[in-house]
Amino acid sequence: MTQAISLKTSQKLNLQPLNMPNRLLLGPGPSNAHPAVLAAMNTVPVGHLDPTFLALMDEIQSLLRYVWQTDNPMTIAVSGTGTAAMEATIANSIEPGDVILVGVMGYFGNRLVDMAGRYGADVRTITKPWGQVFSLDELKTAIETHRPRILALVHAETSTGACQPMEGVAELCQKYGTLLLIDTVTSLGGVPIFLDEWGVDLAYSCSQKGLGCPPGASPFTMSAKAMEKLQNRPTKVQNWYLDMNLLGKYWGNERVYHHTAPINMYYALRESLRLIAEEGIENCWQRHQKNAEYLWESMESLGLTMHVDKQYRLPTLTTVRIPEGADGKAIARRLLDEYNVEVGGGLGELAGKVWRVGLMGYNSRPESVDTLVDVLRQVLPKS
Repeated sequence: MTQAISLKTSQKLNLQPLNMPNRLLLGPGPSNAHPAVLAAMNTVPVGHLDPTFLALMDEIQSLLRYVWQTDNPMTIAVSGTGTAAMEATIANSIEPGDVILVGVMGYFGNRLVDMAGRYGADVRTITKPWGQVFSLDELKTAIETHRPRILALVHAETSTGACQPMEGVAELCQKYGTLLLIDTVTSLGGVPIFLDEWGVDLAYSCSQKGLGCPPGASPFTMSAKAMEKLQNRPTKVQNWYLDMNLLGKYWGNERVYHHTAPINMYYALRESLRLIAEEGIENCWQRHQKNAEYLWESMESLGLTMHVDKQYRLPTLTTVRIPEGADGKAIARRLLDEYNVEVGGGLGELAGKVWRVGLMGYNSRPESVDTLVDVLRQVLPKS
């Protein structure tokens, strides 16, 4: 009989009950979840085809349509993080050889480029310096030049804190038969979004930012035009797990088994969406804006400056420039180690140049700003 391998002595010594620090998460995500959301995660699980769970899935779909302001029937939560929902939009919309035009103004535009290339797209790009956004004229010129099947834009660029204006973009896309795809990972729940009014065909997000939920259940939606393209494609979607033809049968009326859903994560997502509906989505947007402006004023009172022009700043995530001569990474580590406050560092072109400060979901409160200001006063270099 084969004998099981024993744990090493050093491993045995480390097997203590789980004990994690209580941090204030003011980075780019995850954010702290509302106590009611954490309590929902502890609810006893049922089966993934249990009638009560299927009813909960219906509630999630309805609530997601509300926070996104869309009537799209194909609106679900992908079982996975926001990157899975991001890949789902690419996998279901791209056929080999399709021209996709990606607006790259930060790290996550580049991720869309990488993903689209892996699915065989003819990828074209339009770029802006990190922290800036595209004008309508720039997008018009690019669409006229490339005539893309899909235009992909990052509505809320998590790496820079910039918010891409969407007014007028859909009209350009409609003129050239282009589907419009947007990344709302850092905007959903905290920034005004009107998918149907904006003419958006595909969108995705995550659970751990503006929705105030732990990561693992990620919003995804497709318009009727995008669904038509999916259903008329001559080849199968290249990602089985994310194929909306299959997932639609689980989330739709047929209720065909596809995978074992993360039951307790869906509990949490449903509760976080319920809290937003209870507050009212417009009130939620206003709360995020008000607290962001309080953050900006507070940072300026410390002598700090923001990276993005005020008119294009996200109310959910702010890039704060690291003072000249300061060790931004060391300061962020002190905040974490000594004060249990997390802020994010810069990515890509902004690495070492900014801190990324998130005020998202449950964390978008004046108390979060006050705590951050108090600890920064103690760790910033004295002039």
